[in-house]
Amino acid sequence: MSKSVRRSARVLWGLGALLAGLFLLSFYLGRYGVPPIQVIKILYTRFIELFRGADSLPRTWTKEMEIAVINIRLPRIVMACLVGCSLSAAGAAFQGVFRNPMASPDILGASSGAAFGAALAILLGASSRMITVSSFCFGLITVALVMLVAHRAPGQKLVNLILAGIMLSSLFNAGTSYIKLVADPSNQLPQITYWLMGSLSGTRLGDIPRAFIPMAAGLLPLFFLRWQLNILSLGENEARTLGVNTDLIRTVVLLCATLLTASAVSVSGMIGWVGLVIPHLCRKLAGSDHTYLIPGTFLCGAAFLLLVDDISRNLLAVEIPIGILTACIGAPFFIYLITRKEKQA
Repeated sequence: MSKSVRRSARVLWGLGALLAGLFLLSFYLGRYGVPPIQVIKILYTRFIELFRGADSLPRTWTKEMEIAVINIRLPRIVMACLVGCSLSAAGAAFQGVFRNPMASPDILGASSGAAFGAALAILLGASSRMITVSSFCFGLITVALVMLVAHRAPGQKLVNLILAGIMLSSLFNAGTSYIKLVADPSNQLPQITYWLMGSLSGTRLGDIPRAFIPMAAGLLPLFFLRWQLNILSLGENEARTLGVNTDLIRTVVLLCATLLTASAVSVSGMIGWVGLVIPHLCRKLAGSDHTYLIPGTFLCGAAFLLLVDDISRNLLAVEIPIGILTACIGAPFFIYLITRKEKQA
């Protein structure tokens, strides 16, 4: 085992330990204080109840503590991990396919389409579940239109994808702006604006399975195809020489990354910078080998968004939308990464 491989493996173990520590710590943080030992007891008892159907420990905690841990914090913590993992993995996948470190999850317009779908559902008075469904569907429809336009246009496919993504993103952003213009300023407009800022405050236990299924459908193929992303990064001719069906692999990776982006945005709103900053950070830590970079982005993205969400709900008396915090943290950190890279060069 080479030195670089051992280093990458240690980084993955370290990120896994960091995520586990933040996961447990997040249950303790909140407006309603719950002692750490009670958090562990509540989680352990609920886990055992799933298999035995009875309490495993004497109940030394109040009903309010259990509601705070199980019904409020658990779904939000799990959703933060899922969304962070999905956005960062999608960013790494897009950067690998396009061989461009500036590529991000919204490069094909999935985020803009999802935002338009959510705004339209809010304007029509839909329920929270239908807002999520509308956002998810419009995100996928947008990318389908991008791929259709890129396929029919002459020239290089990757360039056509980027140009079509920019065009349709602008179109759906204009549609979202028009919806905000005609929305009820006392009710609908604030709801649309808050959704566009990004938040996990409304997450409930029932939302986890609906989000987990499409996210798992996008994450698993990326995990198993991660070594082929290394070959794609060599270039079109080199990859074909090695016997890789570049068109098929590229299409599968783009579809998986799009599925991750649409599913993440549909449940959390617009959360930027995660898919751009986290892959860069993971390259600094684990290297550019996608064999370790992809699982590294899984762990690092989940830990990052979980930490930001903890800050958003505990920093001030009023919760800060998570999209604002990711921008405030991500933009300066990205500048640091870029300048540090230039100095090393």
